[in-house]
Amino acid sequence: MTQSSELHPKVQEALKAFDVTYEIFPCDPELADTAAFCEHYGFKLEQSANTILVASKKVEPAKHAVCVVLATTKLDVNKAVCKLLGVRRASFANAEETVEKTGMMIGGVTAIGVEDLPIYVDAAVMDQKQVVMGGGNRSTKLLLSPQELQKLPNVHVVADLAQPKSE
Repeated sequence: MTQSSELHPKVQEALKAFDVTYEIFPCDPELADTAAFCEHYGFKLEQSANTILVASKKVEPAKHAVCVVLATTKLDVNKAVCKLLGVRRASFANAEETVEKTGMMIGGVTAIGVEDLPIYVDAAVMDQKQVVMGGGNRSTKLLLSPQELQKLPNVHVVADLAQPKSE
């Protein structure tokens, strides 16, 4: 686990290749998970864009997708993601599968730098002025306009990919 404020190499390459405008925000790896990060560093949950790897179930080989949703919402895996992947069942990929497919650790996963997988971004993310998301590791976050995500290949903005979390 890196302790520096260096971005993951795949993330650095993608940011440069696709001319994404961003700021690096260093963070304590122990505070990388969304709730702890937002509370400690003074970000609102609606500013936090979480990146989640989803995998199909009972389909070989498994189909995967990267989904970006606000921390105030819940990814609609059972309907929206399954429909997008063309499968009957899907769920969040486990930590091991996430590292295998993205090269990134939970708490730092970002859509930026993910290759060869569809990237679904909830339309609500695009309504934010600026979002904070993983830097590919647990010691950095990225601050950027969500519009910058549309510079990446395989990005699809999807209405109702996520639903508001019930209190």
